[in-house]
Amino acid sequence: MRYSSHAKLLNLVEDRYNDGRFVLGLDGLSRSGKSTLAKSISKLLNQNKKKVIIFHIDDHIVESKLRYDTGFEEWYEYYNLQWDVEFLRENLFAKLREEKEVTLPYYKSELDKSDTRTMSIPQECLIIIEGVFLQREQWRNFFDLLVYLDCPREKRYERESLETRRKTDKFKFRYWKAEEYYFDKVNPVSVADIVINT
Repeated sequence: MRYSSHAKLLNLVEDRYNDGRFVLGLDGLSRSGKSTLAKSISKLLNQNKKKVIIFHIDDHIVESKLRYDTGFEEWYEYYNLQWDVEFLRENLFAKLREEKEVTLPYYKSELDKSDTRTMSIPQECLIIIEGVFLQREQWRNFFDLLVYLDCPREKRYERESLETRRKTDKFKFRYWKAEEYYFDKVNPVSVADIVINT
C-alpha cells in the first residue's frame, strides 16, 4: 500500500492501535524523514491521551573502532557493523512485547562511547522504532506494522549539511553501496506494509 501523505498513515495507526502494545517500524534511508514522522505520530497520539515510546536505532550504534578500519569494505561496515544487530535483536526487539523495561547502550558521538540506560515501557503504548535497514531479516518479524519512507537519493543528499556533503567518497563507498545492497537483498519497498513517498 503506497501513501502520498503522512495524514493517512496517522489515521491508520490511530485506528489500529487500541489496547496493549503496538510496535510500529519506520524504515527508510538516511534523511528520508523518519524522525519527523515519528514526532508527528507521537504528538497526535499524546493529544489523544495515548502513550508513545520512540527508539531511534542510531542511538545504539557501536564505537568507531568496531565499525571503521575493520578490514571489511566500507559498505559492509556500515550495513553489518554499525550496530550490534544480534544484541539489539535480543535486548530490544525480542523484549518489546512483554518486558517492563529494556536496558541498552546509548552512543555519545562526542566521546565515541556508549553509556547504558534503562527505558521503562508501559503495558499499553505505541512503540515506534525508526531507523535505516529495519527490514533486515533479524528484525523484520517483530513489528505489527512496518512503514518504508521512500525518498530519492538526490533529495536525501540535499538535506545533508554542506559539511557532510563534502565527504563524497564516504557516500559513494560507504552509504550508497550499503543502500544498494539493502535494496538487492531485502527490497524494502516491496516487503513493507506501507510505503510513503517523502
